[in-house]
Amino acid sequence: MRGRFYTSGRTLVCAVVFSSMALPRTRAQAEVADLKEDVHGLSQRVNELTLRVEQLEHDNADLRSKLPKAEDNRDMVTAAQLNGAVANLNAAVAAAVSASRAEILQQVASQMEVLAKQTNAALDSIAKSAPPPQVRAASSPPAQKQAFGDSYPKEGISYTVAKGDTVGLIARKTGAKAQDIIDANKLLDPSRIQAGQVLFVPGGK
Repeated sequence: MRGRFYTSGRTLVCAVVFSSMALPRTRAQAEVADLKEDVHGLSQRVNELTLRVEQLEHDNADLRSKLPKAEDNRDMVTAAQLNGAVANLNAAVAAAVSASRAEILQQVASQMEVLAKQTNAALDSIAKSAPPPQVRAASSPPAQKQAFGDSYPKEGISYTVAKGDTVGLIARKTGAKAQDIIDANKLLDPSRIQAGQVLFVPGGK
């Protein structure tokens, strides 16, 4: 660029020199001096522009060095894609679990409903097959009264039942008969004697 300006300046100088042949010498010298000043000013301007371009190139290189590399960008994109895939997978798993839970609850509810119907049917069947209370009372045999003998000895001793005693054990302790103890005390259930209970032991010693 500076060479172009310099060539143009020389052309202008030559033109002025040729044209100044017809002019007075002092006027021609003044014009040449003015042209030299113009050329000098243009040269300085070109130098300033050259320095500015170099500074811009330096700033551009500095900015490029600060930008992340392409490989880093690819890594960032890959990580973002991976996070998205994980999020989608988690959402799919949650949806599947929710659907499975709803299906299981529905199956349990259906089974409970079927079981309730079967239970009600069984209860109805039992209620229909059972006789009325009057019929059950009439059909049940009357309770037989316990018959106690009167052939036991009329003399004996009083015995206070201790813990762990039975009618048989009391008979062995006193030398009496178990049946005589049952008959004399009219024990409907000999197995239910209680500690502290006083019994008459016929023929006991």
